[in-house]
Amino acid sequence: MSSHLTLEPTRRRLSGRQAATVDELIAAAGAELAAAGYEALTVRRVARRAGVAPATAYTYFASKAHLVAEVFWRRLQARPDPPVDPAAPMAERVAAVLGDIADLVAAAPRLAAACSPALLADDPDVAVLRDRIGGELHRRLRQAVGDGDDAGTLAGVLDLMLAGALLRAGMGHVAYDDLAGMLAGAARVVIGDRP
Repeated sequence: MSSHLTLEPTRRRLSGRQAATVDELIAAAGAELAAAGYEALTVRRVARRAGVAPATAYTYFASKAHLVAEVFWRRLQARPDPPVDPAAPMAERVAAVLGDIADLVAAAPRLAAACSPALLADDPDVAVLRDRIGGELHRRLRQAVGDGDDAGTLAGVLDLMLAGALLRAGMGHVAYDDLAGMLAGAARVVIGDRP
Protein backbone atom coordinates (compact mmCIF):
# COMPACT_ATOMS: atom_id res chain seq x y z
CA MET A 1 0.00 0.00 0.00
CA SER A 2 1.33 3.42 -0.93
CA SER A 3 1.99 5.99 1.79
CA HIS A 4 0.39 8.78 -0.28
CA LEU A 5 -3.09 7.33 0.07
CA THR A 6 -5.58 8.93 2.43
CA LEU A 7 -8.82 7.54 3.72
CA GLU A 8 -12.08 9.18 2.72
CA PRO A 9 -14.19 8.18 5.71
CA THR A 10 -17.20 6.36 4.31
CA ARG A 11 -16.29 5.12 0.88
CA ARG A 12 -12.78 4.01 0.00
CA ARG A 13 -9.08 4.80 -0.02
CA LEU A 14 -8.15 7.87 -2.03
CA SER A 15 -4.99 9.13 -3.65
CA GLY A 16 -3.84 12.65 -2.83
CA ARG A 17 -5.48 14.00 -5.98
CA GLN A 18 -8.75 12.22 -5.23
CA ALA A 19 -8.69 13.48 -1.66
CA ALA A 20 -8.20 17.02 -2.98
CA THR A 21 -11.26 16.56 -5.22
CA VAL A 22 -13.28 15.38 -2.22
CA ASP A 23 -12.09 18.41 -0.24
CA GLU A 24 -13.17 20.70 -3.10
CA LEU A 25 -16.59 19.04 -3.16
CA ILE A 26 -16.94 19.41 0.61
CA ALA A 27 -16.05 23.11 0.40
CA ALA A 28 -18.45 23.60 -2.50
CA ALA A 29 -21.24 21.83 -0.61
CA GLY A 30 -20.73 24.13 2.37
CA ALA A 31 -20.85 27.17 0.11
CA GLU A 32 -23.97 25.91 -1.71
CA LEU A 33 -25.74 25.26 1.58
CA ALA A 34 -24.87 28.72 2.86
CA ALA A 35 -26.09 30.30 -0.37
CA ALA A 36 -29.21 28.29 -1.17
CA GLY A 37 -30.08 25.87 1.66
CA TYR A 38 -30.80 22.15 1.66
CA GLU A 39 -33.84 22.12 -0.60
CA ALA A 40 -31.93 23.73 -3.49
CA LEU A 41 -28.80 21.67 -2.91
CA THR A 42 -28.00 19.04 -5.52
CA VAL A 43 -24.89 17.00 -6.13
CA ARG A 44 -24.82 18.49 -9.64
CA ARG A 45 -24.79 22.08 -8.31
CA VAL A 46 -22.03 21.18 -5.87
CA ALA A 47 -20.04 19.55 -8.68
CA ARG A 48 -20.45 22.64 -10.84
CA ARG A 49 -19.29 24.92 -8.00
CA ALA A 50 -16.28 22.64 -7.38
CA GLY A 51 -15.42 22.55 -11.08
CA VAL A 52 -15.79 18.80 -11.47
CA ALA A 53 -18.08 16.61 -13.53
CA PRO A 54 -21.27 15.41 -11.81
CA ALA A 55 -20.21 11.80 -12.43
CA THR A 56 -17.02 12.51 -10.49
CA ALA A 57 -19.01 13.94 -7.59
CA TYR A 58 -21.25 10.86 -7.53
CA THR A 59 -18.14 8.70 -7.42
CA TYR A 60 -17.50 10.06 -3.94
CA PHE A 61 -20.95 11.01 -2.66
CA ALA A 62 -24.05 8.89 -3.15
CA SER A 63 -26.51 11.68 -2.40
CA LYS A 64 -26.90 15.22 -1.17
CA ALA A 65 -27.63 13.78 2.27
CA HIS A 66 -24.24 12.04 2.17
CA LEU A 67 -22.58 15.33 1.23
CA VAL A 68 -24.25 17.24 4.06
CA ALA A 69 -23.41 14.55 6.61
CA GLU A 70 -19.77 14.59 5.50
CA VAL A 71 -19.58 18.40 5.69
CA PHE A 72 -20.93 18.37 9.24
CA TRP A 73 -18.75 15.43 10.30
CA ARG A 74 -15.61 17.17 9.09
CA ARG A 75 -16.49 20.41 10.85
CA LEU A 76 -17.24 18.59 14.08
CA GLN A 77 -14.12 16.45 13.84
CA ALA A 78 -11.94 19.51 13.14
CA ARG A 79 -13.30 21.35 16.17
CA PRO A 80 -11.09 20.82 19.21
CA ASP A 81 -12.68 19.87 22.51
CA PRO A 82 -13.56 23.03 24.41
CA PRO A 83 -11.32 23.82 27.35
CA VAL A 84 -13.05 22.42 30.42
CA ASP A 85 -11.77 22.76 33.96
CA PRO A 86 -11.96 19.27 35.50
CA ALA A 87 -12.35 20.89 38.94
CA ALA A 88 -15.39 22.89 37.83
CA PRO A 89 -18.87 21.70 38.79
CA MET A 90 -20.37 19.17 36.37
CA ALA A 91 -23.09 21.57 35.19
CA GLU A 92 -20.41 24.08 34.19
CA ARG A 93 -18.35 21.44 32.35
CA VAL A 94 -21.39 20.15 30.48
CA ALA A 95 -22.55 23.69 29.66
CA ALA A 96 -19.14 24.38 28.10
CA VAL A 97 -19.43 21.32 25.84
CA LEU A 98 -23.06 22.02 24.90
CA GLY A 99 -22.22 25.67 24.28
CA ASP A 100 -19.39 24.70 21.97
CA ILE A 101 -21.68 22.43 19.95
CA ALA A 102 -24.31 25.18 19.86
CA ASP A 103 -21.68 27.62 18.58
CA LEU A 104 -20.75 25.16 15.83
CA VAL A 105 -24.30 24.95 14.53
CA ALA A 106 -25.03 28.65 15.03
CA ALA A 107 -22.01 29.49 12.86
CA ALA A 108 -23.58 27.64 9.90
CA PRO A 109 -27.37 27.60 10.44
CA ARG A 110 -28.22 26.34 6.96
CA LEU A 111 -25.82 23.45 7.35
CA ALA A 112 -27.25 22.71 10.78
CA ALA A 113 -30.82 22.80 9.45
CA ALA A 114 -29.80 20.54 6.57
CA CYS A 115 -28.44 17.98 9.04
CA SER A 116 -31.94 17.18 10.31
CA PRO A 117 -33.20 15.66 7.05
CA ALA A 118 -29.77 14.55 5.85
CA LEU A 119 -28.85 12.51 8.92
CA LEU A 120 -32.23 10.77 8.84
CA ALA A 121 -31.74 9.64 5.23
CA ASP A 122 -31.86 5.94 4.40
CA ASP A 123 -28.38 5.82 2.90
CA PRO A 124 -25.63 3.45 4.10
CA ASP A 125 -22.96 6.16 3.80
CA VAL A 126 -25.09 8.52 5.88
CA ALA A 127 -25.64 5.78 8.45
CA VAL A 128 -21.88 5.48 8.96
CA LEU A 129 -21.53 9.23 9.40
CA ARG A 130 -24.61 9.46 11.62
CA ASP A 131 -22.99 6.91 13.94
CA ARG A 132 -19.68 8.77 13.92
CA ILE A 133 -21.33 12.12 14.64
CA GLY A 134 -23.44 10.65 17.43
CA GLY A 135 -20.42 8.88 18.87
CA GLU A 136 -18.34 12.05 18.86
CA LEU A 137 -21.07 14.12 20.50
CA HIS A 138 -21.52 11.42 23.15
CA ARG A 139 -17.77 11.23 23.75
CA ARG A 140 -17.62 14.96 24.40
CA LEU A 141 -20.58 14.88 26.76
CA ARG A 142 -19.33 11.78 28.56
CA GLN A 143 -15.96 13.44 29.08
CA ALA A 144 -17.67 16.51 30.58
CA VAL A 145 -19.81 14.37 32.89
CA GLY A 146 -16.78 12.49 34.19
CA ASP A 147 -16.89 9.36 36.30
CA GLY A 148 -19.57 8.20 38.65
CA ASP A 149 -22.17 5.52 39.15
CA ASP A 150 -24.74 7.19 36.92
CA ALA A 151 -22.33 8.94 34.51
CA GLY A 152 -23.28 6.80 31.50
CA THR A 153 -26.99 7.28 32.10
CA LEU A 154 -26.56 10.99 32.63
CA ALA A 155 -24.54 11.35 29.41
CA GLY A 156 -27.30 9.44 27.60
CA VAL A 157 -29.94 11.85 28.93
CA LEU A 158 -27.79 14.77 27.80
CA ASP A 159 -27.44 13.11 24.37
CA LEU A 160 -31.21 12.98 24.05
CA MET A 161 -31.56 16.56 25.24
CA LEU A 162 -29.01 17.76 22.68
CA ALA A 163 -30.58 15.76 19.84
CA GLY A 164 -34.02 17.16 20.68
CA ALA A 165 -32.70 20.72 20.81
CA LEU A 166 -30.92 20.34 17.46
CA LEU A 167 -34.04 18.83 15.88
CA ARG A 168 -36.27 21.62 17.21
CA ALA A 169 -33.83 24.22 15.91
CA GLY A 170 -33.72 22.42 12.55
CA MET A 171 -37.51 22.64 12.39
CA GLY A 172 -37.31 26.38 13.05
CA HIS A 173 -38.87 26.28 16.54
CA VAL A 174 -35.72 27.54 18.27
CA ALA A 175 -33.08 29.91 16.92
CA TYR A 176 -29.61 28.38 16.64
CA ASP A 177 -28.20 31.45 18.37
CA ASP A 178 -30.38 30.69 21.42
CA LEU A 179 -29.32 27.06 21.78
CA ALA A 180 -26.27 27.60 24.01
CA GLY A 181 -28.22 29.37 26.74
CA MET A 182 -31.17 27.01 26.52
CA LEU A 183 -28.97 23.92 26.67
CA ALA A 184 -26.94 25.30 29.58
CA GLY A 185 -30.16 25.96 31.53
CA ALA A 186 -31.52 22.52 30.75
CA ALA A 187 -28.21 20.91 31.76
CA ARG A 188 -28.37 22.67 35.13
CA VAL A 189 -31.88 21.27 35.70
CA VAL A 190 -30.83 17.73 34.68
CA ILE A 191 -27.53 17.73 36.58
CA GLY A 192 -28.61 19.63 39.68
CA ASP A 193 -25.86 20.22 42.19
CA ARG A 194 -23.63 17.25 41.32
CA PRO A 195 -19.95 18.14 41.80
